[in-house]
Amino acid sequence: MNHIDRLIVFYFSGTGNSRRIALWLSELALENNIPCCSYDIATTDISTVQPIDNSATIVLISPVHGFNFPEITLNFIRNLPKGKNRIVLMNTRAGIKLSKFIIPGLTGIAFMLAAAILKSKGYTIAGQIPFDMPSNWISIHPALRSRHIEFILTKNHDKVITHFERLNAGENDFASNKDIVQDILILPVALAYYFIGRYFFAKSYYASDQCIHCDLCIKECPVKAIEKVEGRPYWTFRCENCMRCMNNCPTNAIETTHGLWIIILLLTPVVCSLLYYGILPTSLHHGLAHFILFNFIFLALITLLYRIQQIALKNKICSKIISWMSLTHYKFWGRYKCK
Repeated sequence: MNHIDRLIVFYFSGTGNSRRIALWLSELALENNIPCCSYDIATTDISTVQPIDNSATIVLISPVHGFNFPEITLNFIRNLPKGKNRIVLMNTRAGIKLSKFIIPGLTGIAFMLAAAILKSKGYTIAGQIPFDMPSNWISIHPALRSRHIEFILTKNHDKVITHFERLNAGENDFASNKDIVQDILILPVALAYYFIGRYFFAKSYYASDQCIHCDLCIKECPVKAIEKVEGRPYWTFRCENCMRCMNNCPTNAIETTHGLWIIILLLTPVVCSLLYYGILPTSLHHGLAHFILFNFIFLALITLLYRIQQIALKNKICSKIISWMSLTHYKFWGRYKCK
């Protein structure tokens, strides 16, 4: 007997991991004769979705960015109308294969914050389930090998089946509880990413001279964060770092500014020290003032130097040098897209 009368799945996906989980759930619902609708958060206006009957089970799936749900997902949750449905929260984290095991990622505050918002709207949280899908964060590490990706996908497909069966049997499923200690410990990092880190990574991307000006990255950006400046793509602070643009580019022209990272990380403490000890009065020499000044300079340098880099990319020699300083420029680094 099915305990899920109807399944409604909302998902946000950059390179396809969350979309893949949504697809597997839809297939399982079909096999069990359960009506199912699936919606992409990036293209769905919640006001246009037909009123959701309270008997329907809602599943919300999103990747974790900086140990929290990305802003697009949080905004969607905030805009959900009040309801009394059972909601199952799922996330996709960065999974890495090691021998016969998958090294799990961390959820951080993603489930805690989302659950708090949904409970305030009257919903019942029936599950919190993380999935360690193949890591797509190519800015940080090379793409996983094909056999590693297939191994991780197979393991997660089996995991989706297991959790679906539990939910359909009427059980609550809080698989995330086993990670609660490390998720709480990672709270400061999650907050730092939300207020500072995501803006740093938003300025990580640029289009090299391999760009064919197809504008696919601009057209497919789920949050419309990429604009045309100086004749090439330009990433604004709206970027969610979902990695769709970099991993979908047909010529691998989108690269990470590793050279600029080094310059910013070297310059920030120097400029901060000069201003802190040279300009600020001694009465303001305390930890909070230093912290605020450091982060202000950090963001200011990112904004300024990224703009200068955009101009420099117009010069072929400068463009080559910038690419040579990016690990993502080299073929061995690769790209990732969940098929």
